[in-house]
Amino acid sequence: MNRILRYTRWAVLPLALLMPLDAQTKKNAKDEGITREQADQILNELRQIRQLLEKEGEKGAAPAPARAKLNLEGFQMLGRKDAPITVVEFTDYQCPFCRQFHTTVYGDLKKNFIDTGKVRFYSRDLPLDSIHPDAFRAAEAARCAADQGQYWKLRDTMGANPNKLDLESLLADAAELKMNVDAFRTCVQSQKYKEAVQTDVLEAMKIGAEATPTFVVGKSTPQGVEGELMVGAQPYTEFLKAFSKLEAGK
Repeated sequence: MNRILRYTRWAVLPLALLMPLDAQTKKNAKDEGITREQADQILNELRQIRQLLEKEGEKGAAPAPARAKLNLEGFQMLGRKDAPITVVEFTDYQCPFCRQFHTTVYGDLKKNFIDTGKVRFYSRDLPLDSIHPDAFRAAEAARCAADQGQYWKLRDTMGANPNKLDLESLLADAAELKMNVDAFRTCVQSQKYKEAVQTDVLEAMKIGAEATPTFVVGKSTPQGVEGELMVGAQPYTEFLKAFSKLEAGK
């Protein structure tokens, strides 16, 4: 039981995602820097937590909104550092629902809240590469673009074009943004930021990000944010409700 309690802060991804992750982990354990036994142990722990949560759900009690506390130091941010509200998006650039958020909601959030200093916006990665084969590369590419000060511009381009994330398309985007294409190519192909993206995926799993996009919306803290999870491509009105709740101190 102590072993299970040690992982109670981990929220389990849906079994449909865990199953391909299991196969991938067994195949790539050496590349990931962990043993097959360690990978299997992590997956088994996650499944046990899921079973416990499902049993609790069968009791009929309405679950409390999932909450998360994130340290965001060093991550890409838009807006004022002293904005009272923080929104964090865990995204998959090949996910159609992430595109839906990006093309229908993000622009209004940026105009009305981020640009006005009311909200600061962070982007984190959750590439579901078992079903989106180009997503992990895109996450790495965004970080490579950050090396040249073009993170948000490339992010906007990829977010609107989830079907154009192959390497040649990314290189064309880099050229369009006047980046050093050779340096960008080297960065992407060397997988310079592979470990950083994997760290984001692990943290997303810990807080219970079950789908993409997943948002953490809450009050800003000196280190990051503490707030509630919003899973899925939420409409603009849901963000308005969340902001109003935070402003009211509820």
